[in-house]
Amino acid sequence: MATTQNTATEDKLIDVLHHIARERNISFEMLLEALEAALLTAYKRHFGSESNAIVIVDRQTGAYRVFHRRAVVAEVQDPKLEISLADAGKPYQIGDYFDQEVTPKDFGRIAAQTAKQVIVQRIREAERDTVYNKYVRKLNDIVTGTVQRYEQRNMYITLEGRDEAVMYLEEQVPGESYRINDFIRAYVLDVKKSPKGPQVVLSRSAEGLVQRLMEREVPEIADGTIEIMAIARDPGTRSKVAVRSNRSEVDAIGACLGPKSSRIMNVTDDLRGEKVDIIPYDSAPAMFIAKALAPAKVIGVELFEDDGVALVIVPDYQLSLAIGRDGQNVRLAARLTGWRLDIATETESTQARERYLAEREERVTTDQPAEPAEAPPAAEADAVDLELIRKLEEFRRERLGKEE
Repeated sequence: MATTQNTATEDKLIDVLHHIARERNISFEMLLEALEAALLTAYKRHFGSESNAIVIVDRQTGAYRVFHRRAVVAEVQDPKLEISLADAGKPYQIGDYFDQEVTPKDFGRIAAQTAKQVIVQRIREAERDTVYNKYVRKLNDIVTGTVQRYEQRNMYITLEGRDEAVMYLEEQVPGESYRINDFIRAYVLDVKKSPKGPQVVLSRSAEGLVQRLMEREVPEIADGTIEIMAIARDPGTRSKVAVRSNRSEVDAIGACLGPKSSRIMNVTDDLRGEKVDIIPYDSAPAMFIAKALAPAKVIGVELFEDDGVALVIVPDYQLSLAIGRDGQNVRLAARLTGWRLDIATETESTQARERYLAEREERVTTDQPAEPAEAPPAAEADAVDLELIRKLEEFRRERLGKEE
């Protein structure tokens, strides 16, 4: 009677594990290993703490048995851990393991009581690992979900109907508004492990979002025919994307725009109206800088490579266009090219060059370190650009004064 009841319980246990494996997308073998670990914990707690005890669960029937495992040796030093070849008998050889069953009669009842919590914990850990591994594979890619709630201005999003992700305030785009249950497409910025489970961090402000959207809309980018060389972005307002073609017969700009600009319009729609400028990449820094300042026309570019500074000359009537509203155009161009840009009008180009050289000479004579040749970090770049804008405004006021 008891044996029949135990067999039914074991069969039911295997069925439950199969169901959990399908429902939670967890490996069945992983669940069985968790079950064996739980039963071993229960056995040691109630019947002894021998380090050589093992529990084996039959993969078909669910029957579990406890064994004391000993190594087969020529000469026994520790009877608890070793057994002689003579005592083990055939077909054992030295180096094999000899397993002796020691399953207690009432082990089933105790195991059911003590193993439940361990099994649940292992299942929870396995599920967390599954979620973590799933989104690690999606790192730096786009996912879709629905807005679930807001907490302290951070947005919590449900992915695939069950997995929770967070978009911190700094990763949200100013001006974008989402309501509860709204559909949202975002960029997987990071995946972290935490005591409460994996934490998926999303972003709508990352430059990577623009890149992935471009790859989805432009097949030539996805297959490598066209390459994205750099991206500079002011989230919510404007982005500049530098591209080049790896095949002479393919026009990088035309492919990115698409028929009647349909491809780039789809990207703009996904970015909720953010303007995207496609810039042709050029390996010559001066040419690249000139193109990056589009739609402004550039007359000339003089590079000061030691300082990482480029003096850009534009027509008098193009100064405002080159700077852009609130300095946006020159700021994005500086980020895109990696150069600090100093813009001057054609009329004042000589004066601007002399002023820069004088400042540079003063810096050298006072032993002040020069600016690094590489592009400054984003936060520093903004500060540098604001200073440039201030100087340009002074130039403009001086010119207006002369005209009056």
